[in-house]
Amino acid sequence: MVRTRDERVPARFPPTRHSALAALRGADEEQRRRALSALTGAYWRPVYAYLRLHWRKAHAEAADLTQDFFAHLLEKELLTRFDPARARLRTFVRTCVDRIVAEAARDSRRLKRGGGAIAVPLDFDGERVSVERAAGAAEPPDLLFEREWARGVFATALRTLRDRCVREGKPQHFELLERYDLAAGPERPSYADLARCFGIATTDVTNRLAWARRQLREVVLDLLRECTTSDSELREEARVLLGLASP
Repeated sequence: MVRTRDERVPARFPPTRHSALAALRGADEEQRRRALSALTGAYWRPVYAYLRLHWRKAHAEAADLTQDFFAHLLEKELLTRFDPARARLRTFVRTCVDRIVAEAARDSRRLKRGGGAIAVPLDFDGERVSVERAAGAAEPPDLLFEREWARGVFATALRTLRDRCVREGKPQHFELLERYDLAAGPERPSYADLARCFGIATTDVTNRLAWARRQLREVVLDLLRECTTSDSELREEARVLLGLASP
C-alpha cells in the first residue's frame, strides 16, 4: 500500500449521495448497471478470493459463482436490504456471499447469469496466481475478506491510474511509482538510481513520484466514495487503506 505521512484527509470529503450504493437503489436502469460495474470493480477480487480460500471452491467454480453473485446483486436488489447503521458494506457483501454459496449447495442449482450486466473485465486467471500463493495462510473469514478487499481496491486504483497516465502522456510517472513504491523485494532503487536509469534529474523523480502518489490517493478515495454511505465511513476506510488521519 502507498502511505503518505505528510498528508491528511481533507476537512470535508465530497458528498457520497451520488455513490454507487445510491444509484443501485434508484429507478434508472442504466445508472444501476453503471453502479453495479463500480461495485464489481471494487469487490470481485475479494469475493473470488473468499470463495477460493474460505469456501475452498475450485478456480472455475469460484469464477462462475463470483459472476453469478454480482448478477444476483442487481437482479434480486440485495442492496436494498443493506443497513449502514448495522454493518459496513464489505461485511454485508461477505454475508451475502455466504448465503448464496449455502443456497447453491443446498439446492444443487446455479444462479441465473445476468446477461451482460457486468461491464468490468474480470481477470480470474491473473488473480488465480495471487490467491493460490496465499492458500496456506489460515485467517478468520472476516480478516481474509478484509485483506482481499483492500488488495482489490488498490489493484483497481492502480489500473485506473495507469490508464490515466497513458491518456495524459505521463507513463513515466506511473513507471517511477512502480519502480520505487510498488517494487517487490528488500531493495529498491534510490531517487538518484532512478534519475540515471530514466535520464532525468533527481528533482524530476521527486516531482513525478509526488504527482503519481497524489493521483493514486485521489483514485482510491473515489473508489471508496462509491462504496460508502457517509463522510464518517469514508474517513474510516481512508484511514485503514491510506493511513490518513482525521483532521
